[in-house]
Amino acid sequence: MPARSFESDGSKTVVAPNGARVHRDHLAHNEVLLPEFYEVCPGTWCFVGNGLSNQTFVDAPEGIIAFDTGESVQEMASALRELRLRTSKPIGAVVYTHFHYVDGTQAVVDEGNFVSPLRVLGHPGISSNKSRTAGEIAPAYGRGLVEQFGIVMPQDGPDALINVGLGLSYRNPAHAPAKPGHLPVTEALPSDGEVMIAGARVTVKHSPSDSDDSVNFFFPDSGICVHNSVWPALFNVFAIRGEEYRDPRVLIAGIENIIDWGPNYLIGTHGPPLAGRDDIRQKAERYRDSIQFLWDQAVRGLNKGWTIDEIASRIMLPPNFDSDYLTSERYGIAEHHLRQICTGLRGWFDGEESRLFPEEPASRFKKLIDGFGGRAEVARQAKEAFDNNDVRWGVELATWLARSPDADSEDKQLLAAGLRLIAERTPAANIRNWTITRARHLDGQTSMDRFNRHVFSGRSMARASVSELVHTLRVLIDPTAASGVAGHIRFSVDGDCAGLRIRNCVAIPTSGDGADVEVALTRSAFESVLAGKSLWSEVDVAVNGAVELVDVIRCCFEHDGLSG
Repeated sequence: MPARSFESDGSKTVVAPNGARVHRDHLAHNEVLLPEFYEVCPGTWCFVGNGLSNQTFVDAPEGIIAFDTGESVQEMASALRELRLRTSKPIGAVVYTHFHYVDGTQAVVDEGNFVSPLRVLGHPGISSNKSRTAGEIAPAYGRGLVEQFGIVMPQDGPDALINVGLGLSYRNPAHAPAKPGHLPVTEALPSDGEVMIAGARVTVKHSPSDSDDSVNFFFPDSGICVHNSVWPALFNVFAIRGEEYRDPRVLIAGIENIIDWGPNYLIGTHGPPLAGRDDIRQKAERYRDSIQFLWDQAVRGLNKGWTIDEIASRIMLPPNFDSDYLTSERYGIAEHHLRQICTGLRGWFDGEESRLFPEEPASRFKKLIDGFGGRAEVARQAKEAFDNNDVRWGVELATWLARSPDADSEDKQLLAAGLRLIAERTPAANIRNWTITRARHLDGQTSMDRFNRHVFSGRSMARASVSELVHTLRVLIDPTAASGVAGHIRFSVDGDCAGLRIRNCVAIPTSGDGADVEVALTRSAFESVLAGKSLWSEVDVAVNGAVELVDVIRCCFEHDGLSG
């Protein structure tokens, strides 16, 4: 079985200074991520450890080019304070490598030391990606972030957070309370070519990585490369939080382009900068090859007729990829990446006969439990498996109990115990954070139930149009409640309008023109309902048309504020 996913016997489990039980390599990865304001070369700085991402500054003829602004105004303000200890030159432009770390840009304006008007450069897809994650998929996306990055994990004790693989934490607690300050792109970057930024020649290359809007940059006059392709850990083909498919073939092309540039300095979105052309080439080539290995071996297994489980259990990264942190499994793990490649390439069905029409989960678990001799026998065997370091089997048995219809607290605590064994034996941040978060949910210490409801956050609503808010409701429709319902409703929110046409158990987005009925309310009232702070029946709504139709339609949605 894959050795690096987690140690079977716990021989490498240690206790961290904060009391966390953790794999020694996961703890050691903290040294890679420690806060430091690196001077990469004269006039170029990279702030590592200030947040989940780096902030990079390059001195150019017309001012400082700031790459990425982090997760909050406070984070970027901290980076600017460090920068001002080295230079007083104004910010000549802000550049986004991709959409993940673009929420601190307002700090540049607040500081006031910038060339006006402020140029903000990035891929044209950044805006749509930010809207996507805050809209229809917001509950799943947010829940995934909480689980992968250990956001609700404690700071001390056996379950304490250690790091999140690419940084010490998601949203550095030193910057709390964190305030978003995203400024949209003012100049879209080309897919390929040379641009002038703050008086400097910069070669740009669209290089999809963990997002499809990722762009890499090369300064030919200094040999500096700023990128989002080579991480301080094995690349995350699969994100345990859930994300769109990251095709390794596309990612490899971006790394090959970096190799062709031959940079003297390699500055990533995450992790410490690298220097030295030969060393960079060697490490970038190994990084590239680790991804090709996963792709090629997954395809090899598929072609041999192996199932996804067989591929994941038979293929491991060769030992040379564990020679330093860059291609080590300190973030995600190879066996999960292999599964993702198989699914991304061929879909969910891998040819295993039992998966063609699997038994409904609750019924399947009951039959398995009964077939093993009842709940007590399954629990006994699960405990025995844990005692014998057969953790994979123990977790499977415990899962039957915890997910069966008549599960009790003891069943859930048994599964939680198994997940904690994985957590303390894995070197991968994503796995430890996910398993501890799930264990704490199961044993009642930190319920995750609130993340299973679609409640619109104030932050996401503030930057969304009325159309985006109204049209997002279509993914909340309950087909049972909507059965036989037909009607067209127009929402007028402070004069901005959007509509939904209900038919055939779906809600079709419209402009609202020609609707059967119109409801008018203020933006604050609408947001209060969507946020779950008020019920529809409690706010002031003017109805033009049949009130009864409005009530029927709003009760089609699985949302307490709308239906209440």
